[in-house]
Amino acid sequence: MKSWQIVRVVAGCFILLSLLFGAQGSPLYFSSNWLWVTAFVGANLLQSGLTRWCLMESMLRRLGVQAGT
Repeated sequence: MKSWQIVRVVAGCFILLSLLFGAQGSPLYFSSNWLWVTAFVGANLLQSGLTRWCLMESMLRRLGVQAGT
């Protein structure tokens, strides 16, 4: 996988898990504070889309993951 693909997979997993733990109708509900994780990930996706820079993608590249186009 390319670095941009890993970023999107991880972001999607974080969003789904935080909704699973933060939505009151969920069978694994813990606290609505988990929804802040969803907001944080969404804000980072928005920021990376506008600036074309993502910290996680930069870290993955330093770890040797191929960048891709």
